[in-house]
Amino acid sequence: MVPPILIAALCGVAFLAAACVRRIPQGQVYTLRGRDGRIRSVGPGLHVVLPLLERVAHKIDLAGATVAVDQLQRGAQGYRALVYFQVLDPQRADVVIDDVEGLLQVTTRRLFDYAVLPDEAEARRRWLKQSLNSELRERGLLVARVDLAAA
Repeated sequence: MVPPILIAALCGVAFLAAACVRRIPQGQVYTLRGRDGRIRSVGPGLHVVLPLLERVAHKIDLAGATVAVDQLQRGAQGYRALVYFQVLDPQRADVVIDDVEGLLQVTTRRLFDYAVLPDEAEARRRWLKQSLNSELRERGLLVARVDLAAA
């Protein structure tokens, strides 16, 4: 006869072991923040996460996303932009991932207002994409495409 306390202890250990295993889907990276402030990134697959010592800080999708930037003004002409981006380096992007939409909108507006834009539409899109990439690459982001249309 097995004592009930032993059965309860074994159930508790099994529950704790099941809580430690995380399955991360393809195309995502989780950043885990430990109690001591350390950050580690884990990719797709099964991983052991210590529930009381680590927590999932961010779930970063590597597939890409789109940000709409409205109310771009150049003289009397209004523009609207769609910025397609993806995360290249999850550890560097972890710092800005919560506000990536705001960062892209502010940076696009600043570049659009500040510089002398090329006259041709294709050259304007190419210039905006290159300028965004030069500013955001060190943060782990890549701008794949910029669609710019008159509003």
